[in-house]
Amino acid sequence: MKILIIRYKKVRGVPEGGEKASELNHTVLEGIAGEKNVDTYYIYDENRRRTLWEYAQGFMYMPLGYYLGLTPRRVRNIVKQAQNYDVVFVDRSVFGIIAKKLKENGYKGRVVCFFHNVEVIYFGAKYCQWFNPIRWIVLPCVNRNDRWCCRYADRTIALSQRDDDELFRRYGRHADQLIPIAFVDTYRHDTYPADSIAKRPLCVFLGAYFPANVEGIEWFVKNVLPRVDIRMLVVGKGMDRLKEADWMRGDIEVLSDVPDLAPVFEEADLMVLPIFKGSGMKVKTCESLMYGKNIIGTPEAWSGYDVDYAKAGACCLTADEFVEAINGFCTTSYPRFNAYSRQMFVENYSADRMVDKFRAAVEA
Repeated sequence: MKILIIRYKKVRGVPEGGEKASELNHTVLEGIAGEKNVDTYYIYDENRRRTLWEYAQGFMYMPLGYYLGLTPRRVRNIVKQAQNYDVVFVDRSVFGIIAKKLKENGYKGRVVCFFHNVEVIYFGAKYCQWFNPIRWIVLPCVNRNDRWCCRYADRTIALSQRDDDELFRRYGRHADQLIPIAFVDTYRHDTYPADSIAKRPLCVFLGAYFPANVEGIEWFVKNVLPRVDIRMLVVGKGMDRLKEADWMRGDIEVLSDVPDLAPVFEEADLMVLPIFKGSGMKVKTCESLMYGKNIIGTPEAWSGYDVDYAKAGACCLTADEFVEAINGFCTTSYPRFNAYSRQMFVENYSADRMVDKFRAAVEA
């Protein structure tokens, strides 16, 4: 079996959450078909600077359903190249036009579309200002592509039951497979930390500079931080921009583009994830489980994860609930390493648990 993976971009530097999920998909598919039988078509290469003409083309073709650098010429090349493969794995549903053109041009192989989110919801949160003209160009485009994935793909994959329900409500098709966020386990040890959470704990927020993340941090800084005695660290791609915000406090440490997150996770006493908007599943939650962290997050941060919140940390919606949860960890000798979180990752969200599900999606 030969597989052609359609991915958004070849990443330069630190990958964001979605690209980490794409990399996992890539790794699992190589494990199934063999590395020599898997090729990748990247829509965008961060190592190459785009020309003004390419930017202009992007806006020009967007009303026709071409997004994130796709053009009719590129799609024709993909359709031609795909004839040499048994499976075309469209890694993002915003490229649903590829599934459409493959089927319209008689492609006989299997088209598999992977939904990282219900993209209308995701991009609605990304371009949240109603007066932003980009919003009214992008949302119809991504909506059209999600619809094409549901109509033309032989197999569709969604992350969670929530996304599956939303896809059926919008487009009338359930996903063929539900495959949650997962990671290759890079935190296997013979022994794990045995110390307790500090009385003045280090609370870490992890996430890229994105409206829903920024709104969540701002809410936390204004409504929770004044009521708890903690050290706070914000880590994520582009997060240096937070330093310019008028609500940002000088005692909050901000790190951008950290190449290795392992020391950050190992140092953290608590992961705090005040996320209120979004779709799909939060990659940062899965990473936190892998490192055996105590996680205090909103229902949105926990969406799609089948865990006992009280054992893994806490599920909080209001400022009072966040304060109570943080203070609860501070006033007891609670372990920094949460064995239950780690166990849930190993049993449910590690890459080797996803192989059979991916195999069912790509094989006949």
